[in-house]
Amino acid sequence: MTIGSLSSVWLGWTAIATGSAGLLALLFIILFFTIGQPFGTLNDIFIGITALLSGILAWMLYAQHHAQSPRYSLIALVLALAGAVVVAIGSTLVVSGKTGWYLAGLYTGFGNAFIGLWLLGLNLSAQQTHPWPQNLITFGVVVGAVMTLGLLTLPGLLKGIDTWGAAPWYVNYIGQVGGLGWLALYPIWCVLLGRAILAS
Repeated sequence: MTIGSLSSVWLGWTAIATGSAGLLALLFIILFFTIGQPFGTLNDIFIGITALLSGILAWMLYAQHHAQSPRYSLIALVLALAGAVVVAIGSTLVVSGKTGWYLAGLYTGFGNAFIGLWLLGLNLSAQQTHPWPQNLITFGVVVGAVMTLGLLTLPGLLKGIDTWGAAPWYVNYIGQVGGLGWLALYPIWCVLLGRAILAS
């Protein structure tokens, strides 16, 4: 096995691990609403793990992204890493009991919007060189665009709003739609990416 193929194996499994952590977070939130604790706490923990793994995945993909888009790839990497940190902060705050679930969700939505910007840029760049299947690239663009809706959670985050009723309508009904991207669609994209890399 060459160094290049070994790095591809690591990249593929990192993508699958990222997606798997995200899918576990989704499973835990479903179990929380149907059964209760400790699944809410497990959901918060795995949301943070998914974000941190996303930062690692973005770093591992940076060389390929830089070759496709030298001008914007570093900006995209910084966005992904910043987003991972913001999400991890939100997860830590809610697990430690320092904030409620709503404010932690604003951290999560806003941080994942940054990861969505990275994902959007990565897949738009990939359209030029087609390193992955076209349907995967198109799906990545859609997922990244949905995730960026989380940017609209910023006003609620800056005001420290911790209840649904106190937040502006666009935070609740548009900004929170980004959650569909990071909670369900993004983990699927990661798993599909990992499988595509391992199969190549």
